[in-house]
Amino acid sequence: MIQAAISPVTVSKDEGLMSQNQISILWVRRDFRLANNAALVAAVKRGAVVPVFIRDASVDALGSAPKLRLEMAIGAFAEALEGLGSRLILRSGTAAEVLETLAAETGASAVFWNRLYDPRSVARDTDVKALLKDREIEAQSFAGALLFEPWTVETKTGGPYRVYTPYWNAVRGRDVAPCLTPPLEMSTAEDWPQSEALAEWELSRGMFRGAAVVRRHVSAGEHAALERLDEFTDTLIAKYKVDRDRLDIAATSELSDALSLGEISPAQCWHAGRRAMQEGAAGAEHFLKEVVWREFAWHLLWHYPHMDRENWRPEWDGFVWNDDANHPHFMAWCRGITGQPVVDAAMRELYVTGKMHNRARMIVASYLTKHMRMHWRLGLQWFADCLVDWDLASNAMGWQWVAGSGPDAAPYFRIYNPETQAQKFDPKGTYLARWLPDAFGDHSDASMSFYDAVPKAWKAYITDAPAEPLVSLTEGRAVALAAYETYKTQ
Repeated sequence: MIQAAISPVTVSKDEGLMSQNQISILWVRRDFRLANNAALVAAVKRGAVVPVFIRDASVDALGSAPKLRLEMAIGAFAEALEGLGSRLILRSGTAAEVLETLAAETGASAVFWNRLYDPRSVARDTDVKALLKDREIEAQSFAGALLFEPWTVETKTGGPYRVYTPYWNAVRGRDVAPCLTPPLEMSTAEDWPQSEALAEWELSRGMFRGAAVVRRHVSAGEHAALERLDEFTDTLIAKYKVDRDRLDIAATSELSDALSLGEISPAQCWHAGRRAMQEGAAGAEHFLKEVVWREFAWHLLWHYPHMDRENWRPEWDGFVWNDDANHPHFMAWCRGITGQPVVDAAMRELYVTGKMHNRARMIVASYLTKHMRMHWRLGLQWFADCLVDWDLASNAMGWQWVAGSGPDAAPYFRIYNPETQAQKFDPKGTYLARWLPDAFGDHSDASMSFYDAVPKAWKAYITDAPAEPLVSLTEGRAVALAAYETYKTQ
């Protein structure tokens, strides 16, 4: 078993005497873990802790599947806190109002939280910190969602990196602090403030009948995430570089949803990967590169805060994509009936599990933006509604990278051929047989679950004949390249 390096949390006698009567609010956001949680450690050292999760506008703006996964994360973290004799308080409203009210109710004199890096959260947190300090309430934020603060990684001439490989070379040798151990117990306030009920929030309501299907494929909570990391580093990491793109075998860590919600930290993954590399695991360095790929996405979003809405390369603003969300091609892509087997299989994997293999994500994104000529924002928004591992920065960078408007040295003219991709990464058709009935195999539980997960309004039935291809791969590629040539000559 390979475990992340840890640093013990110690509280001196003097610190304990000074802080025993002080109450701190721990503002929980996307950090549902006890280990390697700097804000939690600071609050515990100071005295009694009141953990709170706030349902504000940022929560309500989430897509259906991210809300379902968030609901599961909240529930698991609440149980973990109860194991320490604590409770997770749930409140709705603006963060500033809730925190100010909660401080008045509990007598808390400090609020601690771990940083987020998207522009909306940064603006909110800046306002909250100013308000709390104006009320003479201590307010501190801590690092932990990333390996490196985005503003600390610069090129030799100053400014952000725009290409991944130089970014990787710049950070690969940097020290990552040892991980903090979880507290063994937590002091609590004498009178617990009232909490709203998680069930009454109905966060998973938007999933409708699909919620029950997706839940079966999600293991929420810190304990489950640490177990997956251990299993991955014990059994799969050695062949990770070779097998990670295979659609037909389990070769990845499956930690993307846990990372997106902070049930595990990137530092824990980094230290486990480094240990595996030191012990000779051939694929360990490539795993570290994938951890840093996520870092690179947040590095870009920090410096280019409109990356999730606008072309990262502004020169692509004049390129013509179809942005009609009601276009038959886009609707067929959403429903997994394009007639391209690997594309349709990947979309069905998404609706059943809430995830999609990373190689499949590149294939379906390329097919939508190149062969179908639909705008990358349509795909980005669809994924934001359907992925349980939705991550703002990774989703935005991934779609723009594939579409050609993002940070890629070989942009638009890279066009994935779904057929050759399937032959290479699913050579025996195992992936297709798992997700597509009739034409590629028996009715597997996975393929049948698709009909239970999707909206009834889609009128998808097991008796439906396989879809005919909507777009010829040869013609679609030719049209895409012609559009690119026209764009370049404008």
